[in-house]
Amino acid sequence: MTTSNSIKIIKGNIIFTPTPEEFMITEQGFIVIQDGCVEGVYKSLPSMYSGIEITDYSDKLIIPGMNDLHCHAPQFRNLGMAMDKELLPWLDNYTFPEESRFKDEEYAHSVYSEFVREIWKQGTTRIAVYSTVHKSAALQLMELFENAGLGAYVGKVNMDRNCPDSIRESAEGSLADTRELLEAMANKDSLVKPIITPRFVPSCSDHLLDGLGKLATQYGTPVQSHLSENRGEIEWVKELHADSSFYGEVYDRYGLFGQTPTLMAHCVYSDEQEMSLMRSRGVIAVHCPTSNMNVGSGMMPVRNFLDAGIRVALGSDISGGHTCSIFKTMVYAIQISKLLWADSGKQTAFLSNSEAFYMATKGGGSFFGMVGSFEKGYDFDALIIDDSELNRFGYTLEQRLERFIYVGDDRHILHRYVQGKLIEEPAI
Repeated sequence: MTTSNSIKIIKGNIIFTPTPEEFMITEQGFIVIQDGCVEGVYKSLPSMYSGIEITDYSDKLIIPGMNDLHCHAPQFRNLGMAMDKELLPWLDNYTFPEESRFKDEEYAHSVYSEFVREIWKQGTTRIAVYSTVHKSAALQLMELFENAGLGAYVGKVNMDRNCPDSIRESAEGSLADTRELLEAMANKDSLVKPIITPRFVPSCSDHLLDGLGKLATQYGTPVQSHLSENRGEIEWVKELHADSSFYGEVYDRYGLFGQTPTLMAHCVYSDEQEMSLMRSRGVIAVHCPTSNMNVGSGMMPVRNFLDAGIRVALGSDISGGHTCSIFKTMVYAIQISKLLWADSGKQTAFLSNSEAFYMATKGGGSFFGMVGSFEKGYDFDALIIDDSELNRFGYTLEQRLERFIYVGDDRHILHRYVQGKLIEEPAI
């Protein structure tokens, strides 16, 4: 039986994207939340809810929380560093040495604590994140997200070749640690869950990929990895797997390409075959524009993916990316799409604001379930935006949102909600 104690009502300027084509805007509207989920959005509050306390956010904006679908937590210390390197040297000289430090549990806790705080600060309410090869560090990161009240898929990275000895696992050891982590989380009712995480094909032997695919199937666990990010990487995969027609086919061979829910980051150079398989398998392409620019990988042709019916989400991809803000990631995604539009002789449409916003909210949120929208039945993950200092000249609500995305920052995020619960700054 539903009681008034399980119902919350929030008032303000409500903006979300049920579809990529347009914003749904309710000025001075009401969101009714029941047991953490949206019951409805109303311009006038139905009489059945009279007498229930209303949290009135006045003229502030109420939008869905941000969803970051590709991020490397152990690289947080390197944010804004080595931005003059390309991908493979960047990995060898900066990233892998830093990740090796996470065998030290005290160091891991120190960095991960600050990382989780930054994710909260930037308005990200759900995230798919890579840890390192160290099982203990992955468990620490999961615990920190749980304590913070944020939703996360956390992956213990798997690597048994083509990486420094300090972070190279044996295939059997990597699989055993992954199984133990899956078992540890199997019966927990939590917003924080494990995800199978082969780093990328060059760092995983056939034996390791095969074992990870079997674990994903056995436990029904989602998968995340990298795909067709860099031309040198693609050539490397061809050398290692000469019998494969394209990069994604290697993952598919081992049950790691949509057999369970799957995220593939970058997809800068995916060809038609690869995209066709992504579409048929329901693989989500994660667009990481900031990282693609910083490490010189290229420009993902996002319009081609959308036109092909492939779901697209956004990822900060720190520390290839230099910001944890998905709002800024939206901006870079739009800007890159405009470069591709110009380069195509204005034949390839660039992203609209609503399309980019949809990717950051409902598009990415779909990986977590009914997340990222204010439609009935969706989890109430939300941000309350106080853009008053940006609104001195008077703008429409859609213009106010655009201005916040482009020129606002975390200081304008007043409150954060996850599943209807107000989430305070993590006390870490």
